[in-house]
Amino acid sequence: MKKQVSVLAMGMALIMGLSACHGNTKKSNEKKLKIVTTIFPEYDWVVNVLGDKKDDAEITMLLDTGVDLHSYQPTAEDILKISTCDLFIYVGGESDEWVEGALKNATNKDMVTINLLETLGDKVKEEELVEGMEGEEEEEGEEGEEEPEYDEHVWLSLKNASYLVGKIEEAIAKIDATNGDTYKKNAESYQQKLSDLDKKYEAAVNAASVKTLLFGDRFPFRYMVDDYGLSYYAAFVGCSAETEASFETIAFLSAKVDELSLHAVMTIEGKDHKIADTIVGNTQSKDQKILSMDSMQSVTGKDVKSGASYLAIMEKNLNVLEEALK
Repeated sequence: MKKQVSVLAMGMALIMGLSACHGNTKKSNEKKLKIVTTIFPEYDWVVNVLGDKKDDAEITMLLDTGVDLHSYQPTAEDILKISTCDLFIYVGGESDEWVEGALKNATNKDMVTINLLETLGDKVKEEELVEGMEGEEEEEGEEGEEEPEYDEHVWLSLKNASYLVGKIEEAIAKIDATNGDTYKKNAESYQQKLSDLDKKYEAAVNAASVKTLLFGDRFPFRYMVDDYGLSYYAAFVGCSAETEASFETIAFLSAKVDELSLHAVMTIEGKDHKIADTIVGNTQSKDQKILSMDSMQSVTGKDVKSGASYLAIMEKNLNVLEEALK
């Protein structure tokens, strides 16, 4: 927390200094929309809503080095970008507790903000502990009541994505009404692509002989499985910081693989499949495939420059899902 406060303070000092020394620098950029997003899906949705107008905007993705949302800390430069932008989009969960301080001291008082969790309202789900999953100590509120922890990975639902794209379009049109019709057409075209892919997921699940996924890893795909009526087991909840599974967890998940005759153990992106390997090693057949789905929490600026897109990643996830549900 001290580090977070320190960074915010430095950011505010930098903002004040630059405002004093460069009070007229905005004139050369006043026609450029300044949009700041925290994570890759938000960034890609903005790019698709802007379409051919994206070159008329300065779009920033803060988490562009592959750092996990749950461990990200803003730099003074990040705070400055947020303070002066026209539109700021962030997830809004427990990982974004630093945002309140950044917005409180923003120099652009006309800034439009989108908090994904707030925007989704009752579509947001609390994290859940399913059978066999390792629990974590709950934080208590001031009066000793347990505070609910919400699953932040809302972007992994294509239905949520479509809804949020509509809200992003409305926000961009609000700050640039001149091109509002263009943004609306772009958003509708993109939403159709999301809907088409959503139908492919639904068809794949309906045709599948298996209806359960088992993750030897964190599980950020709650919104996805709920969309299509799938069941799941996992080592940890999606926002867990744990990396070591207990003997009991390994034993339970291995037995569940045998019980359900699963031929695949799932992981999220990354090279560490140690838990999944151990689960497979403790099954009766020891021949299950290890398949990985991309939760888009490690997409970098380099990936973006190489053409990474939300739709392409979700298409790949569909291919993995079809393989896992055979």
